[in-house]
Amino acid sequence: MNRQAQAVVLLLVGGAVLRASLTDQYLNYVKAGLQPYLVLSGAILVLAGIFTLWYELRPRPATVPAPAGKAHSDAADGHDPHAHDGHDGRSDDGHGHAAGGPRVAWLLLAPVLGLLLVAPPALGSYAAGRSGSALVAKSDFAPLPAGDPVKLTMLDYASRAVFDRGVSLGERRVQLSGFAMHGPEGSWLLARMMVSCCAADARPVKVALGGELPDGLAEEQWLRVTGKYSGREIKDTVNGETIPFIEVSEVTLIPVPEEQYES
Repeated sequence: MNRQAQAVVLLLVGGAVLRASLTDQYLNYVKAGLQPYLVLSGAILVLAGIFTLWYELRPRPATVPAPAGKAHSDAADGHDPHAHDGHDGRSDDGHGHAAGGPRVAWLLLAPVLGLLLVAPPALGSYAAGRSGSALVAKSDFAPLPAGDPVKLTMLDYASRAVFDRGVSLGERRVQLSGFAMHGPEGSWLLARMMVSCCAADARPVKVALGGELPDGLAEEQWLRVTGKYSGREIKDTVNGETIPFIEVSEVTLIPVPEEQYES
């Protein structure tokens, strides 16, 4: 891979990062707070590619032949005046070609093509079904905010239900949103992926749905459920973690949200 090809790869990688970070596509891979860093990284890669191309394609001054006397003097001293000495800043590989980067660098085009042509979706029920439910142990919980129903994250509800035994939830109606998936013992689960940084560290938070559920429920459907704490629990078959129930009183099908991960 010569310098010009390296510059083109930089442009493509930077362009793909910018395209993803300036649209909602980046939310499928990282948390929302990382957008400025993605934009900055993509811009730096694009600028690096542009300047590399400019440097490689810029006009170069013609080589001025050495005077005859000077050439004769060089030959007498054992120096070949026509030998390539790399004065233009390029190295030689022994065959008259400028040395380039390793061929493995072409593999950088694979993620670029993935972002530009395929655009992998956010992690959903397939990933959640192969990962154990993730909860954060806490000993005290703040009072629930005002509102009826009160909107909670999946992690907040599941943590209060498991570690606080629902004391901080009381008889309040809560509202959760996530995607549907099959659970143990023939149950339906509401799940959502939780990320600390990006999709690479995503873990699911799962809540089992009790009560009357609509017919025709399918995996990957996004739901908004309203209900109350239920003392029922089941165990996650992947890691043995506790999955709490919510006794559902209302279920609404919703579109896939722009930000599918919780953080």
